[in-house]
Amino acid sequence: MRIRDLVGMAELGLTLLAGEEHLDRDFTGVQITDLPDPGRYLSGGELVLSGLMWRNGPEDSERFVGRLAEAGVAALGAGSAWLGQVPDDLVRACRAHGLPLLAVPVEVSFRTVAEMVAPRHAELRDALGRHRRIVAAVAEGAGLPELFALMDGELAMAGAVVSSTGALIAGALDRADAVRLAHEYLTAPRLPHAVRAPSGTFTLFGVGREHRAAGWALVCGGDLLGEADLGFELAACVALERTRMEEGRRVERRLAEQLIALARSAGSDPAELNAGLRTCGIGPAEPYSVVNATVARPGATGGPDPAGLGGRVLEELLRPRVVAAAGADGAVALVPLSGTAGELAETLRAGARALAAGLPGIRVSIGVSAALTGPSAIRGGAEEAGHARRLAEARGGGVVTSDEIYTHALLLATVPDDVRRSFAARTLDPLSDYDRRHNSDLVRTLGTFLDCVGSWNACAERLHVHVNTVRYRIRRVEELTGRDLSTMADRVDLFLALRAN
Repeated sequence: MRIRDLVGMAELGLTLLAGEEHLDRDFTGVQITDLPDPGRYLSGGELVLSGLMWRNGPEDSERFVGRLAEAGVAALGAGSAWLGQVPDDLVRACRAHGLPLLAVPVEVSFRTVAEMVAPRHAELRDALGRHRRIVAAVAEGAGLPELFALMDGELAMAGAVVSSTGALIAGALDRADAVRLAHEYLTAPRLPHAVRAPSGTFTLFGVGREHRAAGWALVCGGDLLGEADLGFELAACVALERTRMEEGRRVERRLAEQLIALARSAGSDPAELNAGLRTCGIGPAEPYSVVNATVARPGATGGPDPAGLGGRVLEELLRPRVVAAAGADGAVALVPLSGTAGELAETLRAGARALAAGLPGIRVSIGVSAALTGPSAIRGGAEEAGHARRLAEARGGGVVTSDEIYTHALLLATVPDDVRRSFAARTLDPLSDYDRRHNSDLVRTLGTFLDCVGSWNACAERLHVHVNTVRYRIRRVEELTGRDLSTMADRVDLFLALRAN
């Protein structure tokens, strides 16, 4: 028990006179004594209760407190029945030795204090025993369902595990709570972190050393910030179980990597591809999509996904259906389709948005191929997903499907960034400079005019200006850029410059 907990027991009415900085110190038991030198009877860590009958003068306080400090006593409780008050010299001595001093009211007997403290220590010892039984069970192979059953039975504590994307890994939680707690896990400045939700109070602990974008959070019912050691031990148990699960997935990842490499190689054996597809849980006629993902982190060097975080994030987004093959061009996964490729993309978008909201510095870029069947489609699907992922990166992250890549956007995405920026600047800078100097709206007018397929009236209506204003602005655009907006070639150049910008 901590000194803080003892002072907080209102029924005892204890007053703290010294040692405010040591309120979180634990004490192991209670010793009642009025011996002038009780050091030989103390083993350290006790709360000593004394009626101060040993004090004949101020110098006695220094001697008595010094002996307690040498013995490693946790705190001193002083009764005032003998002297009528706790003397100032005792307060000064306790402050000098860093020993918390508590004033015990006359109406409260030392026996009462000892009797109230003893059950608390017994309760803590029992809790420690239950905790050790839980750790032993997990070490012997108990899974997450068994762990949470033990937490409920031994500690009367509800538990669950949620992923960074709000998926419920184990335990029982409402969907809304799982999503909310996942967001709290991502945004918490430090862990453990207590959350007060409409359905109750929860404490979140990080599981293992995984980056939060692909991490798990242990959810414990109640506020455990004062018993964080217990939560850390339980989180370590969950981390152990996750490590066991990862061992099995490593084999699956290697098989997926071999299948992708085989599909991309020239002259690959169809029978071997068929066998590889079956090892990924996909039948010869079953529809699937290829997904390609990278995760960029602030300050990271060595490419868009140097630590291979994309694969782990992708697995969490699509848990438990897939494993991701790591590669130089990002993580690749073959995903069985229970619906359409569009529905798969929406699932990925929801998870990517959740990560972006919780970790603004993280940029998740995902490409999704069309629906495919058979092993011969893997290679083309991987290329589609790769092109779509690169387009997502060019847009600053997000999810792009194969439907979006067969447009000018794919062409722009494959152009080097410096070339794309130079083209946009060379074409549009005269308009931007003019807008800044004259507070005009030429760039916006140009974009609206092209969106309206060159219709003067439609453009004027959308901009809420007179049609003659549109004609004047477009003439000014032509003068500044040297382009003729009555020709398709110049319209295309200006359109692409706006998109590249």
